[in-house]
Amino acid sequence: MTANARPADALRADDAPVTAPASPGMKKVGGVAGWIDDRTGAAKGVGYLMRKVFPDHWSFMLGEIAMYSMIVCMLTGVFLTFWFDPSMAHTTYQGSYAPLQGVEMSRAYASTLDISFDVKGGLLIRQIHHWSALLFIVALSVHMLRVFFTGAFRKPRELNWVIGCVLSLLALVEGFAGYSLPDDLLSGTGLRAAQGFMVAAPVIGSYLSYGLFGGTFPGDDIIPRLYSVHILLLPALLIALFTVHIVLVALQKHTQYPGPGKTNDNVVGFPVMPVYAAKAGGFFFIVFGGIALISALVQINAVWVHGPYEPNATTAGAQPDWYMGFPDGALRLLPGWMEFETFGFTWAWPVIIGALLVIPAFYGGMIAYPFIEAWVTGDKREHHLLDRPRNAPTRTGLGMAALTLYGVLMFAASNDIIAIKFGMSINDITLILRVLTFVGPVIAFWATKRICLSLQRHDRDLVLHGRETGRIERGPDGDFHEIHEPLDAHTRWNLVQHEAVAPLELAPAVDANGVEDKKQARKNKLRAKLHSFYFDGAVQPVTPAELEAAHHDHGHEAIESGDKDKISTH
Repeated sequence: MTANARPADALRADDAPVTAPASPGMKKVGGVAGWIDDRTGAAKGVGYLMRKVFPDHWSFMLGEIAMYSMIVCMLTGVFLTFWFDPSMAHTTYQGSYAPLQGVEMSRAYASTLDISFDVKGGLLIRQIHHWSALLFIVALSVHMLRVFFTGAFRKPRELNWVIGCVLSLLALVEGFAGYSLPDDLLSGTGLRAAQGFMVAAPVIGSYLSYGLFGGTFPGDDIIPRLYSVHILLLPALLIALFTVHIVLVALQKHTQYPGPGKTNDNVVGFPVMPVYAAKAGGFFFIVFGGIALISALVQINAVWVHGPYEPNATTAGAQPDWYMGFPDGALRLLPGWMEFETFGFTWAWPVIIGALLVIPAFYGGMIAYPFIEAWVTGDKREHHLLDRPRNAPTRTGLGMAALTLYGVLMFAASNDIIAIKFGMSINDITLILRVLTFVGPVIAFWATKRICLSLQRHDRDLVLHGRETGRIERGPDGDFHEIHEPLDAHTRWNLVQHEAVAPLELAPAVDANGVEDKKQARKNKLRAKLHSFYFDGAVQPVTPAELEAAHHDHGHEAIESGDKDKISTH
C-alpha cells in the first residue's frame, strides 16, 4: 500500500473508478455532436474515418500536395471573380499601367490589368492562383507516376486509377481555359490555335468551332463561355471526382510499401486522429506557404507585356504551358505531306493526329493499362502491398518509354526556341526529334528493363552471399577469402518478399462440345506471347531452401564475428 492511498479505497473492489467530470466546454461540444448525430447518423462514419489507419511514407504526400494546391487555387479563384469581367466588349484602358493607357482592349483584359495594378494584393493573388494551378498538375502527374511504378493501380483500385486519369485530363482542360481568360496576345494566340484544331476535325469541325465561338473567330462569346466552364463546370467535376477518390481510399485498405510485419491483410501506420490529422493540417500550411513564397518572388504570366489580343497579330515564340506541350510538339513533328485532298475535301492529318488524337491516345492507354496487365499476367488477386519498380521490370520499362515519348514531344513544342538559343537549324532539330519519337522510347524501355534486371540480380546475390566488406582473410590451409557480412533480417526481407513468376494458365481453346474454338485459340496465342514478353528474363526471388544451401556452400567464407556456425542461422 502506498503512503497516499486510503485504506477504504480497497473495501469494494468492484466499484467503478471515479473519473473527473467533463468540462463545460466539452459538454457543449458533445451536445452539438449528439444533436448532429441524431439528425444525420454521421457518428458511425466519422468514427470509422477517425480510426482509419494510414501508412507513413513521404511519397504518399504527393497526392496531398495535389489536393492542397487545388484548394489554394480554388480559394484564390473566388477572390479573382470579384474583380474579373469576362466580357469581350471593347473599352479604352485608363488604369495605372502607363504604357497601355488609351489602348483599346476587351473588358476581360482591362479587368486583368486592374487586378494586377489597382486592386490591393491582386497581383499576388493572381500569381498564387497560377502557381498553385501549375503545382496541382505537377503533383497530380508525379502522384500518378508513383501509383503506376509501384503497381498501386491493381485490383481493387482500378476504378481509382481511372478516376485519377480523368482528373488529370480535366486539369489540363481547366488550365487551358484559365490561362485563356485574360484575352492578352499570348492567350489569344492559343485560342486561335485551338480554333484551328477544331476546324480540322472531319465533318463536324466547322460546326464545332462555330458553336463554341458563337460565330466566326474570335466572336464575342468565347471568353464568357470559357469563364463559365472554368469557374463552374470543371471545378464541380474536379471536386466531385476528388471526393469519390478520397472516399474510395478511405473505404479500401491503403496501399503500403513492403516491410517486416506488413502484409496484404493489415495496414501499419497511424490513425487519422490525432496523428495523421495533425500532420496533414501542418502540411497544408507548408504547401500554402511554399506557393505564397514562390508567387511573391517569381513572376509568372505577365499579361501586360504582351498587350491585348488582335486577330491580325501574333507573338514570336508563343508556346503553351508545359502540360499542353506534347500535342503541340506532335503537331510540329508530323510532316506536311500527310495533308491532302480527296473529292474536294481537305484531310489535315498532321493536325488531326497531333492536336485531336494524341491526348485521347495518351489517356486512353493510361486508363486501359491496368486491365491489359491483369489480362496478360492472369493476376486477378487483390494487392495491398506495393511493388518495388525493379521487381516489375517490364512495367517500369513501359512507363519510362511513355515518359520518353512525352518528353520528346514536349521539347518538340519548343523547337523554334531551341534553334534560336543554340544557333541550330530548326529543320535539323525537327528531324532529330522525329527519329527520337520512334527510337527514344525503344531505347528507354530496353535500358530501363536491363537496369531493373541487373538490380534484381544484385539483390539476389546480396541475399545469398551477404555484404562484401572488402577485407581479405587467410584460412588455415593458406587460401584467401573475403569476409562477408550477413544481412539483417529486415534488410533481407525487403529483398526476398516479392512473389515468384507463376506459369500462365490458359483457358482451353475448345467449346462445350470439344470442338476447337479458333477465336479462343488466337486469344490464347496472343496472351502467351504477351506473357512471355512481360516476364522475359525474370529473376526469381531467393527461396529459404536456396538461402540455406548458399550458406552451407559458402561455409568457408568468414563473417564478421568469425564464427562459421552463424552462417547457417542467417
